[in-house]
Amino acid sequence: MSTSHAPRFLLTNDDGIDSPGFRALYDALSELGEVVAVAPADDQSAVGRKLSGRVEVREHELGYAIVGTPADCAIAGLESLCPDVDMVVAGCNKGANIGAYVLGRSGTVSAAVEAAFFGVPAMAVSLYVPGGSGDDWRSKASDPDDYREAAAAARYLADHAEDAGVFERADYLNVNAPWSEEGGPTGMEVTRPSTLYDMTAERDGDHVDLVDRTWDRMLTGDIPDPVGTDRRAVVEGRVSVSPLTAPHTVRHHDALDGLAADY
Repeated sequence: MSTSHAPRFLLTNDDGIDSPGFRALYDALSELGEVVAVAPADDQSAVGRKLSGRVEVREHELGYAIVGTPADCAIAGLESLCPDVDMVVAGCNKGANIGAYVLGRSGTVSAAVEAAFFGVPAMAVSLYVPGGSGDDWRSKASDPDDYREAAAAARYLADHAEDAGVFERADYLNVNAPWSEEGGPTGMEVTRPSTLYDMTAERDGDHVDLVDRTWDRMLTGDIPDPVGTDRRAVVEGRVSVSPLTAPHTVRHHDALDGLAADY
């Protein structure tokens, strides 16, 4: 990293400060510099950029446990608890955060986005754990060693991305690593978020079941995503790195300009 001192990292996540993926990433980044944990006290998966306004701060052996969301952690860390960090890293999440539609839901990615708005380089790191839309995948990747490949990729990028000028064009990196009992990934690929969307909703009496069928399709290999997308890279066994920007893209359109002019 382009600093005259050992880099300082703010590490957060959405699975909770005591999750195995968090510990794996903490240990990997500690090989590069100082790591300060500012992470949720419990599981805050899929909360997006939800803010609490006021959060409880608890001392933790790794730093601070926050009774709040990943976005809360990023803001509390950068503005109060450890404002002089060189990079914010979020993860390692149990379960991939891939596809354009997932980015806004993910607490892991949202912490990186929050950091990007502060102008601090950031990275979200997740591990793709094979499994369908059921709960069978939850029993996997329960040990920090299961996250070693994702942690190694994160460490490599944290060590080299800034000096290489990556953050001159990207606000944050969304990193997804494949998990396999047989071996590690076959390489790293720069990707773009997939646009595949396959959500279903079925009425069951007084309830509606919301199911993301994409995970089942990944398990069977039925993935129509073209080469260059994050999902395709991970399914084929490569680490996916998507360089992303935080502000929403604005696209002017003559039809809307005309409507506004006629109002």
